[in-house]
Amino acid sequence: MRVVLQRSKEAKVVVDGKVTGQIDFGLVLLVGVTQDDSVDDVDYLVKKIPHLRIFEDEAGKMNHSLMDVGGSILSISQFTLYGDTRKGRRPNFMAAAKPTQAEELYNQFNQQLMDAGVHVETGVFGEMMDVSLTNDGPVTLIVDTDDRK
Repeated sequence: MRVVLQRSKEAKVVVDGKVTGQIDFGLVLLVGVTQDDSVDDVDYLVKKIPHLRIFEDEAGKMNHSLMDVGGSILSISQFTLYGDTRKGRRPNFMAAAKPTQAEELYNQFNQQLMDAGVHVETGVFGEMMDVSLTNDGPVTLIVDTDDRK
């Protein structure tokens, strides 16, 4: 699984003119699932992301986690994170998981975050979405389960 996370001051997602998810401050997560991903990848991300120390303390140092500051998550499914642009001009999305597998792992990811005490808002899986946010910092990181050691 691959997650692009952005620290945000506010964010929302709109589907068909309706707001489906909105947060005041916290993290916007763009979540991609590949064919080889499993519940182990979900577990890793749920243990990692809410505890990343990427929020500033009183001295301006990144010493606080999402859990420390009481922030929320806006989670957006994003199969294009596995787009391969090495050949030609049209991305190849063959590495992205099939929708059934991806939706199951995406839903498990969101549920486990909620079970861990994180307030999670979402978009709508498989739909065209308008996502807006005010990136705080800006702070943008990529967490990829293939990179863990």
